[in-house]
Amino acid sequence: MTDHEIRALAAEVLAGIAPEADLAAVGDHEDLREALDLDSMDFLNFVIALGERTGRRIPEADTRQLFTLEGLLGYLRD
Repeated sequence: MTDHEIRALAAEVLAGIAPEADLAAVGDHEDLREALDLDSMDFLNFVIALGERTGRRIPEADTRQLFTLEGLLGYLRD
């Protein structure tokens, strides 16, 4: 996946979890949980949905890599 595709997918998934969340307003190094006011369940649902939509298994140990947009892009990039 390209960075553009990953950002679009993340925004789409977030829209279903936290409709008020604006991924475009988040900096690449900001903690997504804090910047988007996601509680632990919201973030877990975000990670699960990303895994389902990409067909990739995302182990719990890897979720820390997804805390920032930069980490998310690096993790899901082809």
